Amino acid sequence: MAARLTHLPVAWTPDDDEDGPPPEDAALDQAIASGDLDEVLREVDRRADAGDWVAVDRARHRARAATERGHQLWPAASWAEYRTALEAPAAWAGPVVTEGTGYLAPGPMAEVAAQRHTWEELSVYVPVGPLRGVVAAERVVRGETVPPEVLTGDLPGRLLAWEPGYALVEYKVDGVQVDDPAPLPRTDPVPAGTTKDEDRDAADGRRALVDAVRHWSSQGEATVRAVGVEGSAADALATLGVTGARWAEVGVTGAAELLAWAAASGGARGRRRGAAAGRFDAWWVLAVLSGTADDWPTDPGPAAEDLRWWRWTADDHVGGWECRIAAEDPLDGLAWALDAYDPPTD
Repeated sequence: MAARLTHLPVAWTPDDDEDGPPPEDAALDQAIASGDLDEVLREVDRRADAGDWVAVDRARHRARAATERGHQLWPAASWAEYRTALEAPAAWAGPVVTEGTGYLAPGPMAEVAAQRHTWEELSVYVPVGPLRGVVAAERVVRGETVPPEVLTGDLPGRLLAWEPGYALVEYKVDGVQVDDPAPLPRTDPVPAGTTKDEDRDAADGRRALVDAVRHWSSQGEATVRAVGVEGSAADALATLGVTGARWAEVGVTGAAELLAWAAASGGARGRRRGAAAGRFDAWWVLAVLSGTADDWPTDPGPAAEDLRWWRWTADDHVGGWECRIAAEDPLDGLAWALDAYDPPTD
C-alpha cells in the first residue's frame, strides 16, 4: 500500500496575496511585470542559493501565473522546479515530481529528485500517480531496494546478480555529468561475414533494438539502424554494411550496461529519459532476443546469458555517442546488429 502523503510543505497559492504580496517579493514582482525573464531567473537563483524554498516556490507559481497572462516566463518556473528537485529537502523536492514540471530541465524530475534522496525520504511526498513508481525505479538503479508494489514497469525492486552497475548521471546547477559505460576491453577485427536477407524470425529483435535508441534520431542528428538475420553476428554486421570494424565479446552484463546507458540518454543532443527507462528498455531487448518476452514480466538474464554478445566500433570512429551491439543465438541460428551513432556536437 502506498504511503500516506502527510506533512506536506506549505506552498504558495494566489490566495496568499489577498493582502498584497510580501515585501521581499518587490524585485520579483517588478521583473515579472516587465517580463524580464533574466531577472526572474536570477531571483530564483538567489532564493535557491539561500535555501529559501518557500520563496522559490512563490517565485515558481508567480512565474507560471504571469505566463498565463501572456508573459513568456515559463522557463523561470521550470528552472525553479529543477533547482527544487535537485537541492531542496524531500518535503519540497517530492511535490514537484508531477507531469509537466521541469520541462526545460536536462532530465526528468523523477531522476533529478532521486539523485540525492532515498525512496523512504521521498515516498511520503511524491504525489500519487505514475511518476511515483518512476521515482522508486530510479532509486533501484542506484542500488536501493524498494517495495515492488510501488514500481511501474514490472521490474523487480532490486538489482539482480547478473545486472551491471548502471551508468548514472549527476545533475548539477551548472551542468550535467553523465557516466560512460565501461570502456571496451581489448578488441579484435570483426571477421568477414556474409550478407544475408533479413529473417522474419529475427524481426522482433531488430525492432526492440531500434526502439531502445529511436529517440536519439528523433531529437538530434543520430542514425539508428539494426538488422536481424539467420546466421552469425559477423553476418549481421555484414548485412548492416559494416566494414572496417573491431569488436569485443562482453556478455549479457556488458550488453545490458550499454543498452541501458543509451536508452536512458538523449544521445549527444537530446533530453535524458532517465536511468529507470534505460533499465526497462535493456531488459525488454534481452527478453525479446532471448525468446522470453512472451512470458513477460520475467527475468531475462539467465536466457540472455545463453546468447553471445559483442560491442563493436568502427575503425574510423572519431568521437560522438555510439551504441553498437551485436548478438548471436547459437541455438536458433539467429543474429542481430545495432548501429546507433550520434556525431559530436559543434
